[in-house]
Amino acid sequence: MDRRPSFSALDIISKVIREHVKEGDLCIDATAGRGNDTAMLAELVGPEGHVIAFDIQEDAVASTEALLRERHLDGRTEVHRVSHSEMGRYADRGTVSCITFNFGWLPKGDHNIFTKKETSIPAIEAGLELLKEDGIMTLILYYGRETGFDEKDALLKFLPTLDSSKYTVIEMPFVNRSNCPPIPIVILKGR
Repeated sequence: MDRRPSFSALDIISKVIREHVKEGDLCIDATAGRGNDTAMLAELVGPEGHVIAFDIQEDAVASTEALLRERHLDGRTEVHRVSHSEMGRYADRGTVSCITFNFGWLPKGDHNIFTKKETSIPAIEAGLELLKEDGIMTLILYYGRETGFDEKDALLKFLPTLDSSKYTVIEMPFVNRSNCPPIPIVILKGR
């Protein structure tokens, strides 16, 4: 059987994270959602590492905590029901290896609740301060229907303003897919 590589936004970002995160690292899932990224990070950091996850929705926090318990990863994780813009209160500057964001709405959740530029841009700014040198931040911009266009436009306007002597920003849009394809982005702290 011919096995072709997958090129979804989530697959691309997961590959980048898997190549970067090491055992013992401190990582942040800024938008916990259903907990899949939190669990992946917890597996990668191993028993000596730690993962901090954030989400404002009780459903997301409960889903994430249940998945972590099911996979026996809850001992190396903490999940907070607060905005990702508050992450600076939970880690020290220069200590985090990887921060991941999935902007948009909760999978199989209420599409009337979604991330917004008013907290997402401050969250990115806070996260950049937390990253250690050579740390990475990954973003997937989900948008569509009536939601997310304002946030997407604001983020795509904000990211080019990051100081190129401190950060490398790589945007990987799908240029031949219709229906508002997600946009994967990687930020490397350092050059």
